[in-house]
Amino acid sequence: MYAIHFYENKNYVLNQVLRNIPSIDDNVTLKGRKGKVMSVEEIRENVYYVFVEFEIVVDKKKLAAEELAKKKRR
Repeated sequence: MYAIHFYENKNYVLNQVLRNIPSIDDNVTLKGRKGKVMSVEEIRENVYYVFVEFEIVVDKKKLAAEELAKKKRR
């Protein structure tokens, strides 16, 4: 069992105890957000830091509201 600490842009995201260590370019889902593993650092024998880049989420409601506002101006 390994203690895996997940980080995004030096911001702490999550700590999990896992049987497998994620490798580079693996797809992961943390707290409902999809991301990709950028790098893995071994700190101690059972402690690893995993740096993740999350996908950018586009708010569909906000986009729909902006489109309606554009149509009204014409």
